Amino acid sequence: MQELADALKNIKEILWSAPLLLFLLGTGLYLTYFLNGVQFRYLFYAFQQVFAKQKTDAKGDISHFEALMTSLAGAIGTGTIVGVATAVTIGGLGSIFWMWATAFLSMAIKYAESLLAVKYREKDKRGEMAGGPMYYIHKGLGWRWMATLFASLGMVAALTTGNLVQANSIADAVSHVWSIDPLFTGLTLFFLTTIVIIFGVKVIGQVASILVPTMALLYVIAALYILMIYYDQLLPAFALIISSAWQGQAATGGFLGATAMMALQMGVTRSVFSNEAGLGISSIAAAAAQTDSPGRQALITMTGALLSTVLVCTMTGLVLAVTHLIGTEAANGTLLNGAALAIAAFNLHIWGGEYIVTIGLILFAYTTILAWSYYGEKCYEFLFGEKFIFLYRFLFGLVVIPGAVLKMGTAWYLADISNGIMIIPNLIALIALRKVVYTETAIFLKTVEREKIKKEIEEKKIMK
Repeated sequence: MQELADALKNIKEILWSAPLLLFLLGTGLYLTYFLNGVQFRYLFYAFQQVFAKQKTDAKGDISHFEALMTSLAGAIGTGTIVGVATAVTIGGLGSIFWMWATAFLSMAIKYAESLLAVKYREKDKRGEMAGGPMYYIHKGLGWRWMATLFASLGMVAALTTGNLVQANSIADAVSHVWSIDPLFTGLTLFFLTTIVIIFGVKVIGQVASILVPTMALLYVIAALYILMIYYDQLLPAFALIISSAWQGQAATGGFLGATAMMALQMGVTRSVFSNEAGLGISSIAAAAAQTDSPGRQALITMTGALLSTVLVCTMTGLVLAVTHLIGTEAANGTLLNGAALAIAAFNLHIWGGEYIVTIGLILFAYTTILAWSYYGEKCYEFLFGEKFIFLYRFLFGLVVIPGAVLKMGTAWYLADISNGIMIIPNLIALIALRKVVYTETAIFLKTVEREKIKKEIEEKKIMK
């Protein structure tokens, strides 16, 4: 097993080296320039649309809000807690800076992915919307072979990123706090997962729209409470995050130190893991949304990168920074990492802090499993059609059992590898279809301007 873990680690490090990092960041920078910074210019409008009334001509399976929450369910999982803790343990606090940079640039990527997913979506034989990278690669570019490649990788990623890692992190946290056997956790997860996913995207969207905002709000409030206690440490923490992003971080205590390259690598990979921009996979949820325009849903979906990485991940990172627990050891002499590190940080000043983190992690990871089950299902449907969908859902639920008992390192390496490979065909497609994105954006923004003029006229009438 150790030889397998070492081999996977080597593959991951080769894959997530400078060329892929530059490709991802470069694509985000290019799309930001090409779309005239749409993610910044229309950010406030995007948040308004999350709660706006559905248009009468909107088509889709779930509401704007449910689609965003399903997308966030896939993103706000272990990446926002365990992923950040792992990143700063390996790459130092500079990793957080690169998570921010990647997230802001990735909003343009997420926008483009979602716009194309809605534009090229289609109804399947069950009357459900089906869309995502495999559809815009196939219908937009005519590259069936690359669409098939992406869908195949998407199924693998659903089983690793969206299943194995999530189940593994839940089992790890539950074992750490309540000493419950991982196998029992896996069996319980199998039951709870299967009972929801057999009913499809509408039930998944409803569950996500309740659990995701509730737990995200509770988690952020708990983090803000700790940051208030350590308010005098905030400025030094920000200074260290920025400086170590460029200079690396020196060894201290049990922390072995990290180079700037390690910070960059961990920051980018964990940002991708926490907001899924570049993977293209979360655009599958956008394709299911009830919307009148590809551009409208694209704006809504891109806010997910901001919420999952810049908000929730930053809360985790700052708590770890101000509590100075990075590099410390547990009672058994092992280096604190992952869920155990996050739990220790929150447990310092909050009575029951370990339960807040653990329950938050469980619900975040559980909703991630639900969202990724839908992503994997749509990839399966693209490859094999609607037959045996029920069997796929059952088998997906079954995979959480071995996921719960795997070693954390193996599960994370598998997730990083599948994520890294998926990025390549998706980014190629986004660049190749950039003119379509630009044209659709221009059409939609004209609609936005007309809406603003109409609103101003109505407001003037009311004032008179």
